[in-house]
This record gives sequence, structure tokens and C-alpha cells, in this order.
Amino acid sequence: MKKVVVIGGGPAGMFAAGMAAKNGCSVILAEKNEKLGKKLFITGKGRCNVTNDTDPEGLIAHTVSNPYFLYSAFYSFSAQDTMAFFEDMGIPLKVERGSRVFPVSDKSSDIIKGLKRFLDEQGVKVMLNTKVKGLIVKNGKAAGVDLGDKKLSCDAVIVATGGLSYSSTGSDGDGYRFAKKCGHTVTPLNPSLVPLKAKEKWCARLMGLSLKNVGAAFFVNGKKVYSEQGEMMFTHFGVTGPLVLTGSAYVKNTQAELVIDLKPALDEKALDARLLKDFAKYANKAFKNSLDDLLPQKLIPVITELSGIDGEKKVNGVTKEERQRLLRLLKGLKLTLTGPVGFNEAVITSGGVDVDEIDPSTMQSRLVKGLYFCGEVIDADAFTGGFNLQIAFSTAYLAGNNVKGEER
Repeated sequence: MKKVVVIGGGPAGMFAAGMAAKNGCSVILAEKNEKLGKKLFITGKGRCNVTNDTDPEGLIAHTVSNPYFLYSAFYSFSAQDTMAFFEDMGIPLKVERGSRVFPVSDKSSDIIKGLKRFLDEQGVKVMLNTKVKGLIVKNGKAAGVDLGDKKLSCDAVIVATGGLSYSSTGSDGDGYRFAKKCGHTVTPLNPSLVPLKAKEKWCARLMGLSLKNVGAAFFVNGKKVYSEQGEMMFTHFGVTGPLVLTGSAYVKNTQAELVIDLKPALDEKALDARLLKDFAKYANKAFKNSLDDLLPQKLIPVITELSGIDGEKKVNGVTKEERQRLLRLLKGLKLTLTGPVGFNEAVITSGGVDVDEIDPSTMQSRLVKGLYFCGEVIDADAFTGGFNLQIAFSTAYLAGNNVKGEER
């Protein structure tokens, strides 16, 4: 019987360990934390967006880095397979807006319980509070893991250590160090799906203001890299929310410009007509008191200042040129983005073990026989919406399914 050690007790590690045991291996799962699924517990604000109910092509379309490396993984274990797995484990699921899949209970702990049940059923030995110091490689083959005070010999190792995001949950880059020592290339690591810092000081005045149904366009070196409509929020350091998190996947760790369309449903002509209507209604009021029907109260003082129009000026005295300036501001509120807030607030890590050095059909290293990678440690990341967890499950399926059990 082949002996396998899986490093990491997150979704990829738990699923890979269960699959390897199901295929006849003797499996030990080593987890440095005091419990399994520590990061999984906080995903989706504690609700756990476990996958996205789309087909493999949809999964590929929503993957940012190296989507076609995951072709075999997504077709071997699809989103529907993930859903069926948890339903079979006694965890009923539901599909929400954007095809996002959650447990009916809205509790991430239920997803963790389902994975633990899988480990128990397959007889996986779980070692908690067990930090792996390094891999043991002999003659180009994975031969065990070094725990510091002792060594575990085995026939194969599956590295499922996660990335650098949410380091408080134990994601400290161990897997990247293991990979490098084995000769693997690790591509540049950046926080992704992460709030972004802004240069403009007025952001802090809008802290907590959530904008719904706005347009957002992200530019890097003057080139538009992403645009969409949706929801975003101002913070004391800059911006966050679904639009921003997705945009950060394109911006990476660099300076960029964000252009916000506060009224995407109206073109410039229609918005100008709306302004003229509001100005007629509030003709004898001060300009700063004329935007209540158009904008959230908290945003009005900032827009008034940025427009360059005297807030005390009577509306009937606002010139056409000033109105046009206001119009352009409403359709293109600009922010200078200076970079992500960091890994501790990032949903996912962009970058990782170079996919050119991993067999996409098995997740086995092309450099070290018997060494497998799965989940966030690989250089493959996607948008929010359950896609990153699906990457974890699909790659773990291949890794666990290809560490075949062998009778002596």
C-alpha cells in the first residue's frame, strides 16, 4: 500500500487526502494549526461560497492566471461534481445570484464537517499542530517529510499549503519554500481579490459609504484592464467591495487609476437633462443643497468640492460650463490607486509554483516524482464567486486520484 503524506488541512489538502485514501493509499494529513479548515471557516464572510454553478468553460473564463492549465482539472472534477460531493456528505446546498453556491445553512462550518466526514470515512490519519519543516527527496523522488523532531517516510507527498493570504490562518508560504528547495520556480507573489489604497485624502471622509449600481473602469499605464458595473465601498485607506476586489486581480501590485461612473444608467445627454430638471427644482437654493435627489448625502460635500463650484452659489447662477464640469465628474470620478492593502486582507494569492513544471493531468511535479501540488500554492487564481475554491477541489481531485494505491 502506497504511503502518502498530505501537507495542509485546508479544502485542497482535506479533499486530496480523502481521494488518495479512497484510491487505496495509507494517508497522513499534517496540519500546522490546532484544527482543520481554519481559512475555509472565514471564507464568504463565514458562509463559504463553495463553488460556482457553471460548466468547465465558465470556470476557465473566470480564471485570471493560467486558465488553460486547469482544463483537465475542471473537466475531471467539475463544479457539479463538487456540489454532488457535498450533497452526498449530507450538506444541502443552494445557488444564489451570480450562480454562487453556498450551504443552505449559510455556515462554512458545515462544509468543513463534510470534508472531515470524508476523511473519517476513508481512514485518513490527521496530525494537528504538526508543522512540516521540509521535504525529503531521494534520487529525484519524494521520500518523506521532515517534522523537525522526527521524519515521516512515504512514497508520495501532496503539497496543499495554501498561499500568503490571511496569514493568521497559517498561510505563511511554506509550500513555496518547499517547491523552491526541490528546484521549482515560484512566480512573483501578489495579493489578489484585495482592497486597494488610494492617494486621494477625501476617500477617508467617505469611509463606510457603499455605492450600488455604479460603473468602475481600471486603467494601468493608461490602458483599460477591467470595467464592470456593480457595488463598491469607500474605506479610510481607499476602496473595497466586489468591483474593487475583482479589479484588483487585473491591477496586481502596481499603481493604477480607477474611474467611477456614478450614473452608468444615464448617458451624458440624459444625465444633463436630469441635472437641468433638478436645477430647475432647486433654482433658488445653494448649489450644495441641490444634489440630494441625485447622490447619497455623504458624497455631496466631496462632489461639490471636486466640481469647483462654490457650494453657496445659487443654483440659478450655475453656468453651463460649470454644469458640464459637474456632469463629467459624475460620469468619471477619478481615484489614483497606489496598490493593495496587503496579504492579510487578500482573499487569494496571485502567483505560485510555475505551472510549466506541473503535469496538468495529474498535478505531479515534472521535476520530482511522487511530489504533487494542489490549491492556492499553484500559480492559478480566479475571480470571486466560488471559482478559487473550485480550483482547490479540482486540482486536489487530480492529485489525490493519481497517487494510486499499490499493493506490496
